[in-house]
This record gives sequence, structure tokens and C-alpha cells, in this order.
Amino acid sequence: MNLPSPALIAQSAVRRLPRLALLLFGVAYVLPGLVGRGPWKSADITAFGVMQQMAASGDWLKPNLMGQTAGFESLLPYWLGALAIKALPFLDPALAARLPYGLLLILTLLGTWYSVYYLARSPQAQPVAFAFGGEAGPTDYARAIADAGLLALLACLGLAQLSHETTPAMAQLGFMTLMFYSVAASPYRSAWRAFGPAAGFVIGMTGLALSGAPAVAALLGLGCVLVEGAHGRWGGEPAVQEPENTATDRADSRAWMLLMLASTLGVAVLAYVMGQWAWRIDVTALSQTAAHKEWGRILRLLLWFPWPAWPLALWTVFRWRRQLASRHVALPLWFAVVTVATTLLTAASDRGLLLSLPPLATLAAFALPTLRRSVASLIDWFTLLFFTSCAIVIWVIWIAMQTGVPKQPAANVARLAPGFEPSFSAFAFGIALLATLAWAWLVKWRAGKQRAAIWKSLILPAGGTTLCWLLLMTLWLPLLDYARSYEPMSRQVARQVNRQACVEVLGLNPAQTAALRYHSKLELRPAGAEDACPYLVVDTDALSGMGRSVNRAQWERLIMVRRPADRSENVVVFRRLKPLAPAPGLPPERAANS
Repeated sequence: MNLPSPALIAQSAVRRLPRLALLLFGVAYVLPGLVGRGPWKSADITAFGVMQQMAASGDWLKPNLMGQTAGFESLLPYWLGALAIKALPFLDPALAARLPYGLLLILTLLGTWYSVYYLARSPQAQPVAFAFGGEAGPTDYARAIADAGLLALLACLGLAQLSHETTPAMAQLGFMTLMFYSVAASPYRSAWRAFGPAAGFVIGMTGLALSGAPAVAALLGLGCVLVEGAHGRWGGEPAVQEPENTATDRADSRAWMLLMLASTLGVAVLAYVMGQWAWRIDVTALSQTAAHKEWGRILRLLLWFPWPAWPLALWTVFRWRRQLASRHVALPLWFAVVTVATTLLTAASDRGLLLSLPPLATLAAFALPTLRRSVASLIDWFTLLFFTSCAIVIWVIWIAMQTGVPKQPAANVARLAPGFEPSFSAFAFGIALLATLAWAWLVKWRAGKQRAAIWKSLILPAGGTTLCWLLLMTLWLPLLDYARSYEPMSRQVARQVNRQACVEVLGLNPAQTAALRYHSKLELRPAGAEDACPYLVVDTDALSGMGRSVNRAQWERLIMVRRPADRSENVVVFRRLKPLAPAPGLPPERAANS
């Protein structure tokens, strides 16, 4: 039995967001942070280091960094970056490795829009029909809800930085979104087509599993089978007919279930064969979190990371509680529950929570047809004050870096990033100024008397997040590159050694090793290797145990190099002492012992 929908939307409220505006939103969000910056600590530079070594060595089945394999069990993310580095040798390796991840971010945005569109076309997602007509049409309603879903995703605070990194988490996000879209579109596309949602589902599941999340892929796949079984032609609500397509019949619905089940089992076997089940989900993480009393940190992460999608998603669950079994609620709710649960079961909780953003944004979009005008106004005012304040702070600190006025912000920058010398870029300044003016126009437009549009409540959150990210990636980019990368430290090390000679390393973490290799262009080798190198770089935390790996008497200390923005990360550069010349008439072995 179809229960009444809580959505009351007139046709006048479902005009779609202009495509040019949506395109500008995407460009302003994707490009900053994708180009123009170096790899940042720690996961970003570490993953890039593995890709660079894989491209150079050709060892495609064992991702490693100077022989260290722990933490690099996923395969596909490193393949993508390594293939891009080899295919684009004329580009800087860091930029080349980042390009496939830019495409994955675009895939995430497009996949979220189309997922919401197809879910909004389902019968139980449609608004209530008015007695005398005038309710929103199915297609126009679905487009307006899809616009809102994309805006909700762009507005999420936790998406900006992590979505611009070259890490397995970003690969997981892209492939999970492809899988999400495929299931959302399954009632409108035949499972027997060679290309389309069927292929997208298989590719998405395989990519998710080979990106280090096989357990998540298996759980999502089983949930998709249940959703399809409950809402297919032979077990639930009928699909909406499209003019150019025939809705799935009973046999096609069975085919979709068989495809999903076979893909889930096949991917589980593939992940086992490829050794992907050895990591990612850690069932002991929950008890460790409780033991270390980290629940406060987890709660804060859950509050700010998916903001403002999560409160709207909760409102959707409440207002559509009588339709929880409907496709447009059940599917994103299952994806959200599984991905949020991984936050409690993985060490990298923020990267696990990244996967929850597309389904949460989808749920948030379906809250808008049920929101009161007072709630929408509250969202607008809070967003306006918050992001305008953030933009002002970014501008004030940038002015202080350039002019020294106001004095306190300039002093804070000098204290937190000692040695940083600000520079002026007319191009970056022009982009930042245009973005700020666009924000002012957007605020004026939102405050004006415009025709009602269902997505208007999310235009300011998405615009504010995009504005602040763009300002950070233009005005603050030199400062962030200086503070969040190992480049200053790597260049100081390079000045102390002969670049033509090899350098041994001891106690460096993977991020430091990858940065030293990339920024200083040095040939690095593990300490104690058979081929002795004239220089040695040791992390200060490893100095006490240095004698267990090398002969301390053979090394002369040159200098301690400090990372300017983090005084706890320091390395010491050593130079190998020249061997004693053999005494006349004595063999070299006896001369060394005399």
C-alpha cells in the first residue's frame, strides 16, 4: 500500500538551477587544490611516493616505499597514479598522479546528481497531488531535487581537502558513488545492456574492493540485492515509465538481483585472491576507541565533517519514516549506515566517513520538500554569518601577511610558520577577488524576492564552502604549501649533501621518505645497505637506537634540520668518515685494527 507522501511541492518551486551556475560551482570546487600545489603531509605525500616508486620500478602487485609494504595493501589507487605518471612524463609527477583523482571527484559529483535524480523519480518519492492540479511534475521535481543533492554534497565541510588528495579514500569515494548511481538507475535501465548501470555496478564494486574496502563493498552489495528484491517489478513498487525507455519487467528485476549477487560474491573472491581482505576494517578499533576515550573526538568529527547534510538527513528519516522501505530512502540510508559504521571500525576515521557524504547528501535533498520556511531561513542566516566571517578572516590574514598590518595576525603567521616569506600573485588575487564578489552577488540574490525554488536553502551553504576553499587555495596556498608539506625540510637536507651521491635513511616515516625523494631528487637507500652511501639522514626519534642499524663511529654529525611548522619532526644529517689509510707494509685489515 502506498502511504501518503510528506512532500508538498508546487510546479513553480521545481525550476532547475541554471546549468551554467552548476558548472561554475563544479569548476570552482574541483580545480583549486587539484593544480598549483605540492603534495601535503601525510597521507597525500605517502600515497604519491608509492605511486612514483611503482611507476619507476614496475612492481605493480606489491605497492611499497623503499621496501616497506605495511599500509599499502590496496592496489587500484596506486595503479591509477602510477599509470598517469608513466603516461604523462611531460608533467610534474605530483600533478600527473593527481589528475585521475580529479576525474574521480568529477565522477563523484556527477554520480551523486544522477543518483538523486533517479531516486526522486520513484513513485513514493513524488509530492502529493493537489486537488485542482499544479503539483510538481515528476521530471522537473527529480531535476530540482538532484540539484539540491549536488549542492548538499558540495556544502559538506569534510569533502574539500580529502577529495583533492591522491589517497585510497578518494578512490573508494569515486567507485562507491558509481555503485550507488548504478543501483539508483537500475529500474530505468536493463541489466542486460553491455554499458550503463550494470557495467557501472560491476566496475564500482570491483574498484571499491581493490581500493582497500572489500568488506564495505560486500555489505553494500548485499544491501543492494535486498533493495532490488523489495522494490523490483516482482516484489514491490512499479518503476516510473520514461517516454524513451520501458521500465524493468519481472525478469529484468531478477536479472538485476542475480547480477548484484554474483558481483558481490565475485568481488569477495577477487579481493581474497588479491590479498585485499587483510586490511581496512579492524574489529578491535571500537574497543581501542573506548579504551582511549576517543569518543569525544569521534563525536566532534561526526558533527562537523558531514555538516550541513547530516541534520537534514535526520530530518528526512523522521519526515519520511512511513516510507523508510521506499527505494529513495532505503537505498541511501543503507549506504549511509554502512559507511558511517566504518568510521568506528577504522583507524582513519575521517577518511572512512568520507564515503558517507554522497548518501547523506541524497537524504538531505529529500528533506527540502518537507522543510518549513522558518527552518530554511535559519539555514540561510547561519550560513551567511559563518562563511562570510570565514572569508573575512582569510582576507585579513592574507593582508597581514602582505603588509604586516594588522600586526597580531602577521605575528601569528610568523610564529606558526617561521621562515615563511609571503609572495604576491596577481592571478591568485584576481581569482580570489572575483570569487568574493560572486559570493556577495549570491547573498544579494538569495536575500531578494525571488521565485521559490526547492534548492534555494542549499545554495548559500554550497557557495560558502566553495568560496572558502577557493580563497584558501589562492590567497593562502603559498603558506599552506610551506606549512603542510615537507618541502622546506627536504631542501635544507639537499643543501647539506652532494646530490650526485646516494643517501641512507634511518627511522624516517613513509611521508618523510617520499617527500625527501620527491623534493630533493636524492637517491635514497635504507640504512645498512650493502652499497655504502656517504650520507645518512636519521629521524631524531631514532637517534637512540641508531647503533643497532649502523656503526655510529663511522658517521660525523653535520646538522639538525627542523621542519618549520612542526618542531616535533626533525632529522639529523650525518656524513660518513673517510676510512683510515693503510700503514706502509700492512694489509688493509691489520691497518684498520692497529
